[in-house]
Amino acid sequence: MSSREKEVILAWIRCDSKSVVSRTLFIAPGTVNTHLTRICCKYDEVGRTASTKSALLVRALQDGLIAIDEL
Repeated sequence: MSSREKEVILAWIRCDSKSVVSRTLFIAPGTVNTHLTRICCKYDEVGRTASTKSALLVRALQDGLIAIDEL
């Protein structure tokens, strides 16, 4: 996961919506969706589907990509 993808997933987990993420990170809503789609695709490619917000959180925590104290 790229550093920007990590930034987007953390912001999304912390926020209520993708529109809040886009405003917080000063990126277009479509860009937020693109980053999240790429993250999901990367997990799909290795057979570890993460199609929901909670599943992405669990995967990122399991893989050490984010830590509890970052939330």
